[in-house]
Amino acid sequence: MKVNGDVEALDVEPRVSLLDALRERLGLMGPKKGCDQGACGACTVLADGMRINSCLALAVQYDGSEITTIEGVTHPLQEAFVRHDGFQCGYCTSGQICSAIGMLAEHEAGMPSAVADASPLTEAEVRERMSGNLCRCGAYNGIVDAIMDVAGKDGR
Repeated sequence: MKVNGDVEALDVEPRVSLLDALRERLGLMGPKKGCDQGACGACTVLADGMRINSCLALAVQYDGSEITTIEGVTHPLQEAFVRHDGFQCGYCTSGQICSAIGMLAEHEAGMPSAVADASPLTEAEVRERMSGNLCRCGAYNGIVDAIMDVAGKDGR
């Protein structure tokens, strides 16, 4: 698999999660093991541009895929998170940013959500699309503002 632009040959057992392969085999500490059940989103990475919970994915499923963790991200969302105070302790931030990148791509591609069709991008739409990523510090307003800012909408 290709991870953050580098081809990585991993020899892992079929039961090893993508999260464990990234952290334990490749030393990438950005994706976090929060709940280890796919409920918190702290482990979110991009697989071929799509956001996934890496704790629920088996590493062998992604043989030949391009995986991007926060360590491989260069995106305006990173500065927007700082500008809008979209993080506090920082534990969930890497998953939030990877998820937001994937979410913006989904919206741009016209994928609908449970709130509305794909257009326009509203705060309610962002909140729905980001609902799989939890922040125990409660930085949700800053996270939404950062995403809206990057999307070209008015962030508070």
